Amino acid sequence: MSANELAPRFFIAAMVILLVCRLVSLGLSRLGQPPVVGEMIAGVLLGPSLLGLLAPGLETALFPEALRPVLYVAGQIGLVALMFQAGRELRTHLGRGLASTAGLVSASGIVVPLVLGVALTLAARGHVDIFVPGVGIGVSAAFVGVALAITAFPMLARIINERGLAGTRYGSLALASGGVDDAVAWVALAAVLSVASGHAWPVVKAVGGAVIFGVVLVVLVRPLLARFLIRPGVADGTVILLILSVLFAAAWFTDEIGLYAVFGAFSVGLALPDAPSVARVEPTTNAMTWVFVPMFFTYSGLNTRFSLLTDPALLLFSLGAVVMAVAGKFGACWLAARLRGEPPAVASRVGALMNARGLMQLIALNVGLQAHLVNREMFTALVLVALITTTMTAPLLSWLDRRSSQADGPPPAGSPSGVPSITDHEGRSMASLPHDAG
Repeated sequence: MSANELAPRFFIAAMVILLVCRLVSLGLSRLGQPPVVGEMIAGVLLGPSLLGLLAPGLETALFPEALRPVLYVAGQIGLVALMFQAGRELRTHLGRGLASTAGLVSASGIVVPLVLGVALTLAARGHVDIFVPGVGIGVSAAFVGVALAITAFPMLARIINERGLAGTRYGSLALASGGVDDAVAWVALAAVLSVASGHAWPVVKAVGGAVIFGVVLVVLVRPLLARFLIRPGVADGTVILLILSVLFAAAWFTDEIGLYAVFGAFSVGLALPDAPSVARVEPTTNAMTWVFVPMFFTYSGLNTRFSLLTDPALLLFSLGAVVMAVAGKFGACWLAARLRGEPPAVASRVGALMNARGLMQLIALNVGLQAHLVNREMFTALVLVALITTTMTAPLLSWLDRRSSQADGPPPAGSPSGVPSITDHEGRSMASLPHDAG
């Protein structure tokens, strides 16, 4: 298919994707789900799991094989913009006395689901067709473990903002812990790919490149941007062009070293100086996110075949993965927060938020698919994990809110709408208390 033929196919596919995602998001919003969950589900519905099942000719016409790499690249643009925003969001929650608690929550939320995922995969050997020929059992098990250990940080940011939780302790704690989780998960994923290749160079390149990237970003790029962005009279177009150029350069470099574009974008958002002119780029990155992220979800949906779950063994593995994912992430993060002295209401909400995997797990699954570490069966099973753990977040938070309201009475004036204020024995808001020195 020529470029001239691809262009009109892309435009009609983009229109369908955006409209379907919007409609599904509006429908699910009545159930308390954030728009990004609707986009994720819409992507699956546009693939062989529904559209391809009901009208295979229409699915092929809308999304021919030649168009799928274009959707993947367009989706990457949206992910870069989204992760840049996530880095900016995390920056606002740093320095709130969360470091030591967030460190323990993050470590628990990585190690426990990683171990459970490895154990589940090893137990499935010889019983479920989730293994790629030529890929070692240890590599497959490690990949599943990493996939279960991921937290959907961008989704956390959206859910927390949309529910008015940004000023709460558990919102800030979940964001800090989720940011660390994702950074560690990408390094772990690079290590899995390195082992799969049989060479040490990929992980050396990833770790060494990350160090170089961090030094250049902090020592060179950040000071230069700070000096330029505070200059009076800088045109909006110039600010947007400069920041997007740095953003895309970072995405390119981290992709080249094996940490993927999203890691570079997240790092730029985290390191960008707090200059008033930085806000000028937000409408542009918001538009990029709204337009292009649904294309990534659709690309993932085109690789998902829920009809495979008619195999009892695969369905059992999928449900086992869901159980391990929830127990490993929700349970471990809840316990870690309680061990750090957090009240039960804070610990349970941190566990609920950290349990969402959504977007970040889908990114990791697509990386594994591109690297031929994942077959369609494993991909579908883990997409189910991403969907269930993400869609359960909002209802679980609502249930916790209702439970707290029944126990404590109506929330005091000034607390977020629908969210009870978490107070200590003197009645002070936990969101304003320095819980640990960090």
